[in-house]
Amino acid sequence: MSKKPDTATVETALQRLTNFYKSSDTELIYDGPFQLLTAVILSAQCTDAQVNRSTPALFAAYPTPQKMAAAPLEDLERLVKSCGFYRMKAKAISKTARDLVEKFGGQVPRTLEELITLAGVGRKTASVVLNQAFGIPAIAVDTHVKRVAHRLAWTRNTDPEKVELDLRKLVPMPLWSGINGFLILHGRRICGARKPRCGECMLRDLCPFEEPLAKGKGKLKRKARA
Repeated sequence: MSKKPDTATVETALQRLTNFYKSSDTELIYDGPFQLLTAVILSAQCTDAQVNRSTPALFAAYPTPQKMAAAPLEDLERLVKSCGFYRMKAKAISKTARDLVEKFGGQVPRTLEELITLAGVGRKTASVVLNQAFGIPAIAVDTHVKRVAHRLAWTRNTDPEKVELDLRKLVPMPLWSGINGFLILHGRRICGARKPRCGECMLRDLCPFEEPLAKGKGKLKRKARA
């Protein structure tokens, strides 16, 4: 049977990730909570690097929720077009800005419960904003966090909210902020979805998965653990 994860093992893993990656800060470039919120919305199914190439012009033209809420939708579409799904994303950031103005006086709220009332904002986006903009402990579960946590057997769930709850129980609150950035970086650079570089992984001895047996054979197999 697989050994159940424990807090000590998780802390060891996070310390190794800290030593390797140094910082768990988001790679998105932003100035203030509103810009971060907007950038995170734009980052759905898009790389942070691409978002960073698009947002300087966007924020130069519409630096506040008030100005973005009043912006012509066609102009927003033009500015975020390179982020993919640009029509949907332009509508999302416009509605979010409008909600900020109408519900919160143009200020980004500091609680999960308030953030998820904004149009286009789910638990993941809200948690990133709480974590990165305000330094409030939160666990945001994106595809990388879910994949790496599942491979490490820190969760058996695939639903993001259930994964978040599992990690909340397993990881001490002071480490919540770090777990997001480090698992995202690890998922991007080492523990990829299709070609995990297990031979280079500093967590290999803590991980119940092993790399594909042959090149081109995409499925991972679970190791037997006592």
